[in-house]
Amino acid sequence: MTYPELADRTALVTGAAGGMGSVIAAQLGACGARVALVDSNAERLRLAAKNLTNDNVIAAAFPTDIRSSAEVNTTVAQAESQLGPIDYLVNAAGILRVAEGRRLSDEDWTQTLAVNTTGTFYVTRAVADRMAERGRGAVVTVASNAADNPRTGMAAYAASKAATTTFTKVMALELAQHGIRCNVVAPGSTDTEMLSSLWTGGDWRRPSIEGVPEQFRLGIPLGKVAQPEDIADAVLFLLSDRAGHITMHTMTVDGGATLGH
Repeated sequence: MTYPELADRTALVTGAAGGMGSVIAAQLGACGARVALVDSNAERLRLAAKNLTNDNVIAAAFPTDIRSSAEVNTTVAQAESQLGPIDYLVNAAGILRVAEGRRLSDEDWTQTLAVNTTGTFYVTRAVADRMAERGRGAVVTVASNAADNPRTGMAAYAASKAATTTFTKVMALELAQHGIRCNVVAPGSTDTEMLSSLWTGGDWRRPSIEGVPEQFRLGIPLGKVAQPEDIADAVLFLLSDRAGHITMHTMTVDGGATLGH
């Protein structure tokens, strides 16, 4: 599905060197958007930008540590100077540190919150300030179904995604008067490096699909993990004019793993 209204607009995507972020950026480019790619992995980011430009997409790489508000502010200014006013923001950057809550190190906790929550805050604040002046824009934050559903070993990740989800909805409330919509996409198990890193040996998709009773984890009723394109489809819909009366909403994309919760 294409969204012609995205053409000749500028979108900024964080986590654009990762599995979900790169696909989201590619789909935005396929709709004719100019894309500012943001990630801390400079090498992979530049490769992603090169692949888009080879497909005739106007794209630029902006290596950035979103844990730094100064770097974020510089990147947003440079992106607008190079590509034009940012109309769409996708917060797709994220990290996962797995350990039981009582075994989490200070570093694991701090870095998870720094990237997943504080980084999202820095980027959203910088972009929304500019959107508000223009009276238009749409923001989608990629969170997780773990934000509302406890997962063993994911205390830091789930806490960060819960905080980010609520932050995005508060921003939606505050920015509504400026014509800006903010929504959340909450993926479940998705075919990315982040998911495959959780399992060793055999088909790493099976535990997600079949469930893990000893971890109180349900399986996936649809019998498959999501592809990054499934997440990107939800993101683009919420950015588009077809979602023009949707804000403060969480769209869960998990194949029924959380039973509609």
